[in-house]
Amino acid sequence: ILILAGTYFNYLSKYNPSPPSSLEGNKPGFPKKILANNLENKHLCKSCQKVLRRPLQAQCGHRFCSFCFHKIVSAGPQTCSACISEDLFEEPASILKLGGAFPDNAARREVEALAAVCPNEGCIWTGTIKEFEARHEDSCDFMIILCPSCKELMRVNEQERHNERECPERTLNCKYCKDPFQLKNIKAHDEICPKYPMICEGCSKKKIPREKYVDHIKYCSKFKSPCRFHVVGCNTSVEKEKIHDHERQCSYEHLNLLLSVRAALELQLQSEKTKVAELSRRCQDLELKVRTFENIVCVLNREVERSCTTMEAYNRQHRLDQDKIEILNNKVRQLERTVSLRDLSIVEIDEKMRELSAATYDGVFVWKISDFTKKRQDAVAGRAPAMFSSAFYTSKYGYKMCLRIYLNGDGTGRGTHLSLFFVVMRGHSDALLKWPFNQKVTLMLLDQNNREHIIDAFRPDISSSSFQRPQDILHMCLLKFVALVQ
Repeated sequence: ILILAGTYFNYLSKYNPSPPSSLEGNKPGFPKKILANNLENKHLCKSCQKVLRRPLQAQCGHRFCSFCFHKIVSAGPQTCSACISEDLFEEPASILKLGGAFPDNAARREVEALAAVCPNEGCIWTGTIKEFEARHEDSCDFMIILCPSCKELMRVNEQERHNERECPERTLNCKYCKDPFQLKNIKAHDEICPKYPMICEGCSKKKIPREKYVDHIKYCSKFKSPCRFHVVGCNTSVEKEKIHDHERQCSYEHLNLLLSVRAALELQLQSEKTKVAELSRRCQDLELKVRTFENIVCVLNREVERSCTTMEAYNRQHRLDQDKIEILNNKVRQLERTVSLRDLSIVEIDEKMRELSAATYDGVFVWKISDFTKKRQDAVAGRAPAMFSSAFYTSKYGYKMCLRIYLNGDGTGRGTHLSLFFVVMRGHSDALLKWPFNQKVTLMLLDQNNREHIIDAFRPDISSSSFQRPQDILHMCLLKFVALVQ
């Protein structure tokens, strides 16, 4: 079954790399209690463990809801948990990845044909899963939904009543000013509503809008206002039309209140005078202290000025010292550059001396390689695969040449042979020589025990670019000498 599924998947991947968008669900599986008959495991999603919706079959053979599969692989390839729990894990079939599953239309038709009941409590609808998804799932009156305002759960058929009568977050319109407000803010709105009806405490007139209440009490003759002597202790409130009668009748009481206030003010004034005298004395003491501090500050200012002058002199000297240091640093850098150039010149001269001391001018060159074992190990490890010999010449003004050796072989001889190349180099007398190079070349591997030497000789192929006049420092010639590495 797994082999057939994998073959069918490969066929679909080749001719239909991505499933149609109509088969991709945006919801997880159906709840288990939707089935009217017994539930079978083959109808369950291996991820959400609900009845399959838009089933996809992975390479490993397990089925998933389209929504669940894409949720699993959204973070990258994942291992199939069903394969692991069933001890059937096998790479790469058990790796779930994007595009790694195909729509299982046979399982989809089988699931959609199952008898179903509405899982919402109180609903008596029956039919097939296909009919439930197409016509009933999103329109069931018994479906539980969340109120967007108060977050309370309710049925769809209760939504209208809840929004109009029960929701504590519902919005109402004020019956006075017609402005909208939330139910929980009704008291706060009534306290600021400009149209809210007020009752006059004086004339008992009702339904006075709050915005006009201040103007009403300003001219209402029945409205009680405090007596003008309330600032000195009279707590009587009198109607505006009787305020003058009250003042005439209570003039004696008002006069006593004024006398009491006056006496209290005299006591307070005496106390204030005592406090002022104390404050004056303290101010004189503070003035003496301030004058003393001023003298101290003057002395400190003079010391600070002297310190600033000294600091400025130090700063000037420091700047001069810095300039001298910079000049000396520049001289040191110039000397370092001069020394570096001298060192380079010495190195070049040493190199030329070594080259001249090792060079020959008769066309014969003997190359002895010291520490052969270590150098061959470096060649085998790839650290130094090739070595160049010193230059030598056919005559004083002749051709310039050198040898190049691969201790671990080169090309087809790598790892089994020792490869030796003859190299024509660019020399100072190339303009005086005949080109292409056409002299016989003899290469010899010398046995230091004088038992068996390996010799080879060749005539250059004048049509080869390797024997034309060199344009680079090195001009590699044809490989002519290969020795078996014992």
